[in-house]
Amino acid sequence: MDLDQLDLNPRIIAAVKKAKLKSVKEVLHFSGPDLQRLTRLPSLDVQHLLRTASSHLQGSHVCTALHLHQQNQRFPAQHQRLSLGCPVLDGLLRGGLPLDGLTELAGPSSAGKTQLALQLCLTVQFPRRHGGLEAGAVYICTEDVFPSARLQQLMAQQRRLRTDVPGDVVDRIKFGNQIFVEHVADVDTLLECVRKKVPTLLSRGMARLVVIDSVAAPFRCEFDGTASVPRARCLQALGAALRRLSGTFQSPVLCINQVTEVTEEQGMAPRPQGVWDERVSPALGMTWSSQLLMRLMVSRRRPDRTLRVVFAPHLPPSSCSYTVNAEGVRGTPGTVSC
Repeated sequence: MDLDQLDLNPRIIAAVKKAKLKSVKEVLHFSGPDLQRLTRLPSLDVQHLLRTASSHLQGSHVCTALHLHQQNQRFPAQHQRLSLGCPVLDGLLRGGLPLDGLTELAGPSSAGKTQLALQLCLTVQFPRRHGGLEAGAVYICTEDVFPSARLQQLMAQQRRLRTDVPGDVVDRIKFGNQIFVEHVADVDTLLECVRKKVPTLLSRGMARLVVIDSVAAPFRCEFDGTASVPRARCLQALGAALRRLSGTFQSPVLCINQVTEVTEEQGMAPRPQGVWDERVSPALGMTWSSQLLMRLMVSRRRPDRTLRVVFAPHLPPSSCSYTVNAEGVRGTPGTVSC
């Protein structure tokens, strides 16, 4: 985006160009004090510059029906989603994760939730023509340290995993430089991170994906069964903040969730072989579920992993589960998941 498009005093534009900043996105990569040092502008001018650049990048808050129609004509459907990096899974989700809304990925331990989240952190950095958003990701850890070793393995395998992308394009992307990791230990810190730190990265165009791994951990640690009301209020506050971020910056939000066991009723018929295990359900209950746009569940029955669409009102009922094995991805015929 050209700096001359900003509604600013020519004196400010000249100072920014003299500092060798060539675009609005470059300006937003710097903090206020750094910009003041580079441009030698007064503090008030720098604050005005950052506000104007952010507003220009974000665009108007008012969106007309004509604008939506024109956007749909200008951008193909695949450019309104974030690709999962797998054509079969993208087919299941009709292009990938929606840019506006909360997506939950639930499942038992070792089912592959973090693996899929890390792959999305890499996919978001690809050019739009290859399913990405040309930006980084914010990864918020709430229970374990960030899986950097697993990320390095995925980064090294991108040429093999993304055969649809030219090798020189993969080699040009500095994957490790665009994943911003934050560790939080409690609900208050998580809310502060979502309300203050994450919007800064999104507003500057440095990130277009938010991952929380996992959303249930701090709530399970802090609230017991007698604290249902304050727990519900905090869940509503978190969901509202995440929805606001996603809608304002058109950035998908992926929340990894734990599962809880469902008690089987006496006389319940045994599950047929290969049928989805209904004895587990996502944690956090209805207060959290009501704020989701899409719910996915993943399970593992060695050596296969199964991804199931549990709830997605924007997808047709024909969307099915898919099973991933050591040799690739295959569909599970006749398993209707929506």
